[in-house]
Amino acid sequence: MKDLEEATLILGIKIYRDRTKRLIRLSQSAYMDKILKRFKMENSKRGNIPMQERFDLNKTQGASTTEEVKLMQNVPYALAVGSIMYAVRCTRPDVAFAQNITIRFQYNLGEPN
Repeated sequence: MKDLEEATLILGIKIYRDRTKRLIRLSQSAYMDKILKRFKMENSKRGNIPMQERFDLNKTQGASTTEEVKLMQNVPYALAVGSIMYAVRCTRPDVAFAQNITIRFQYNLGEPN
């Protein structure tokens, strides 16, 4: 058995330690940057909160015409929401509410969703 030193990265989760304050911080920023790049959103605006206040999504915003349905079928919405789910479950419970709201609309998408 050999000592591999302290772990700094496990399953894409970066580990930051501050021994003087007895704190450990987990970060998945590299994973989230990879997701943003994968879905061509790396230049999107970043915010301090995971979801806007009074953000309204509802069923009436879904695709209503056959052209809209065909257009939205090319959007990898379920794949994007599923990719975020790993970060939500591991290190970002603050994003869980926004992710749960958006996943409701994956079967009848519209532009606002």
